[in-house]
Amino acid sequence: MSQALTLRPDRLFSSDTTQRAIAQRLFQHVETLPIISPHGHTDPRWFAYDENFANPTDLLIQPDHYVYRMLYSQGITLDELGIPRSDGSVADVDPREVWRLFANHYHLFRGTPSAYWLNYVFSRVFEIDVRLSGDTADVYYDTINNALATDAFKPRALFERYNIELLATTESPLDELEHHQAILDSGWSGRVITAFRPDPVIDPDFEGFIDNLKSLGEITGLDCLNYTQYLQALRQRRAYFAKMGATSTDHGHPTARTADLSTLEAEQLFNTVTSGAFSKEDAELFRAHMLMEMAGMSLEDGLVMQIHPGAFRNHNARVFEHYGRDKGADIPSATDYVSDLKPLLDRYGNEPNLNIILFTLDETSYSRELGPLAGHYPVLKLGPSWWFHDSPEGMLRFRRSTHEVAGFYNMVGFNDDTRAFLSIPARHDMARRMDCVHLAELVATHRLEEDEAAELAVDLAYNFAKQAYKL
Repeated sequence: MSQALTLRPDRLFSSDTTQRAIAQRLFQHVETLPIISPHGHTDPRWFAYDENFANPTDLLIQPDHYVYRMLYSQGITLDELGIPRSDGSVADVDPREVWRLFANHYHLFRGTPSAYWLNYVFSRVFEIDVRLSGDTADVYYDTINNALATDAFKPRALFERYNIELLATTESPLDELEHHQAILDSGWSGRVITAFRPDPVIDPDFEGFIDNLKSLGEITGLDCLNYTQYLQALRQRRAYFAKMGATSTDHGHPTARTADLSTLEAEQLFNTVTSGAFSKEDAELFRAHMLMEMAGMSLEDGLVMQIHPGAFRNHNARVFEHYGRDKGADIPSATDYVSDLKPLLDRYGNEPNLNIILFTLDETSYSRELGPLAGHYPVLKLGPSWWFHDSPEGMLRFRRSTHEVAGFYNMVGFNDDTRAFLSIPARHDMARRMDCVHLAELVATHRLEEDEAAELAVDLAYNFAKQAYKL
């Protein structure tokens, strides 16, 4: 027997009646605000060509590593889910059978943020009123598939329906940004911009690093195995990205380490890492040096710098070998910010025209390191609870650990950081609700007046992101 799927209007709010009532009132100020999505990984070609999504599996399962990492943990192979392999091939699977497999295991997501996001999509976007299970798998598939075939569910129509004011994607310097150019040429009013992610050409451990440098040289007309021209090439690509709408850079290094090397030391290190015979320490020191270089370039060109450290990426060697990076096998690791950022902050920490946003997967650093750092240095702001902590409890832990020492005004609001387009309104709904939960607690305990909380709720949902990302 099918069970009803219901989105309760007071979901996520406190069971305490006083706090719940305050949160409900605060939420009225933010529920219908436009969505600012200043950092994410959706595919720009969706908006460039506005073609119908292929099927429910292609849209909701295969791009979403939150979904398939859980299924993989329970013994379901990535081939069974139709996840592309690193050589470009894909197992011959029926999308409907993949959906049935997902539906039969949907109970695995109980209590997780993924279930919250997906149930929101099922209910609000596709107006399905029964829960997903093996018994309802085909009803779901047919309902969603039929909707996706209509004009109302094309990417641009959904973008407008979601009330998205701005959406940022993320591309490497090797990307020609042809999809972004197609968006600009189309005359469509939706604002989709790019962000500059240079990891493939500044991380010696990134697969194909030398080939990537050669490709960078082909794009820029410079010799990127020459250190001086290499830096010129990066400046050239940053300028092109800015011309195409980018307002930020993004750096996904294993650590937050920075280093202030002399020009001679940097050139010698560059020659070492491009020789192919370099140590782990050489690679780490070069990444540390390049964070310093990127900060200097951000001071020159005004691009906001995002640092996303602390992920041991591609931890599962077998999955990485067969399917490539970003397949749900990235694991958080302890991160040092106080010592690792010291060289960068010694040089740039007091610059009024530099903006650096820090993220973490190491929650132990919030009150000990990140809150105090952002509460002092003018260049620093705190990014929202990220990745594994993009959850109701994670959001509360973040707020409770940081707001007292850093203040709310050293935050940047929320970004969804997602590859799953349809989850965007669900993620922003969760973030806005949890901010209202936290603010309601402060009001109820007389640490904040309700009118102040209402202003903060709007700032956290909308204004801070526009300001921090120069939008």
